[in-house]
Amino acid sequence: MASLKEVKARIGSVSSTKKITGAMKMVSSAKLKKAQGAIESIAPYQDRLNRILNNFLETETDFQSAFAEVRPLNKLAIVVFSSNSSLCGAFNSNVIKRLTEVIAENKELGMDNIVVFPIGKKIHDAVKKLPVKFEGEYSKLADKPNFSGMCDVTNTIMNKFLTKEFDKVIVIYHHLKSTSVQKLFTENFLPITFDKKEEEEKAAACDYIVEPGKREVLEALLPKALRTKLYACLLDSNASEYGARVVAMQTATDNADELIKELTILYNKTRQQSITNELLDIMGGVAALSD
Repeated sequence: MASLKEVKARIGSVSSTKKITGAMKMVSSAKLKKAQGAIESIAPYQDRLNRILNNFLETETDFQSAFAEVRPLNKLAIVVFSSNSSLCGAFNSNVIKRLTEVIAENKELGMDNIVVFPIGKKIHDAVKKLPVKFEGEYSKLADKPNFSGMCDVTNTIMNKFLTKEFDKVIVIYHHLKSTSVQKLFTENFLPITFDKKEEEEKAAACDYIVEPGKREVLEALLPKALRTKLYACLLDSNASEYGARVVAMQTATDNADELIKELTILYNKTRQQSITNELLDIMGGVAALSD
């Protein structure tokens, strides 16, 4: 059985850890609220932009975009979002696992024809150990999401798709359904696909009057929609990270409470055993003197 000093030291150590995890939970909760606010701010803009885009496409049925060109798959790009730090449960390990699955599914292309854009330090470190190419180091975006920085990444990807350096682009990111639930998505980013409307929606679609023409406006809207999509993925991943960390730190705090209870019981038992042994020693000494 451990000594009283050892048990007391363990209780103090676990109590200190509990304070740290509690503080990290509070910080993550505050950051999560801010990240959710950023998502809520961009969501109406993104929805409206997509609605206008689809309305235009309904009237321009013969419109063809270079971003929608479907080509035989020879070169694949994967944009992956992770966090920069740990202590967020299985958030990063799930992303890395999914990335390796996608690479395995497309291994017939050859590792030289698969390029990864890692957004986040954890996925960047993991990709360096994989037999595939990667471009850039975007850890700053994972910590402090900003539209201009994400636009630079998106522009690079779009230009490489237009010049046929990539035939297909896939995005892997977490979607925040709730604080305790983050769902991992794997979506096609390029070539772009357009939503098909039901007959009722077609009837209610707005017929815009635009200058200089719908085709010119569509050519301008498509890149904006793509940039907004990838930025929304970044915000979603960022919020999911904080949600996962809140849950992880809450679990760690609860576990610390349970461990402190167990150690306190052990401390009391050890203390009681120590007192009992001392009493037995005293009684033994008294009995020896009386003899």
